[in-house]
Amino acid sequence: MAISKVVKGSAEACKGVQSGMTLMLGGFGLCGIPECSIAELVRMEVKDLTCISNNAGVDDFGLGLLLQKRQIRKMISSYVGENDEFERQMLNGDLEVDLIPQGSLAERCRAGGAGIPAFYTPAGFGTEVANGKEVRDFNGKPHVLESALTADVAFVKAWKGDKAGNLIFKATARNFNPMMAMAGKITIAEVEELLPEGALNPNEIHTPGIFVQRIFQGENYDKRIEQRTVRPRQIESNG
Repeated sequence: MAISKVVKGSAEACKGVQSGMTLMLGGFGLCGIPECSIAELVRMEVKDLTCISNNAGVDDFGLGLLLQKRQIRKMISSYVGENDEFERQMLNGDLEVDLIPQGSLAERCRAGGAGIPAFYTPAGFGTEVANGKEVRDFNGKPHVLESALTADVAFVKAWKGDKAGNLIFKATARNFNPMMAMAGKITIAEVEELLPEGALNPNEIHTPGIFVQRIFQGENYDKRIEQRTVRPRQIESNG
């Protein structure tokens, strides 16, 4: 019989997270982010965090909440253009930032979970991304050596999960979440719907429970849109 990995909520799930840790946080924009866990980290007031995440949320949501409280020391990210607080702290020298091409960031997380210490990629050659890194030619093309990324704790959000920790991600939320779930020493999953063992179709599972140590059902999820764009309303003329 599978071991139940269910905890009561975000407070119990986040026990043991300490200041100075390196955290991975899944999601793309505001889609698939572990918002209940982030809110708990804000309440815990842990500081000096290194956060590995594709983006930094917005000013008042997602990782933006941790930035507001100055709880993040370093961000390892790809796209950060929607967060004014992030920009202020970076330009003021209050936040250390490592910007990585999006594909390289994804592969560095995947490599960390797969036990691959490093890999070569053409992305970033000839830019600041390649500064201080080994470069080798493959098939006549220069490639930059990138190291794998791992974390003390990985936080992911899934659409469905079972008590054994098996996860299914919905649509765009299947972005950084599956690879980060593999790369954390401890992986904490929050889910919109928590089901008994055996309720998920094995062929539909994106992350096997072996990678997940704690799982809980989140509450009050806010389906926000990072940047809403609509066409201006056209007023029809009767002639």
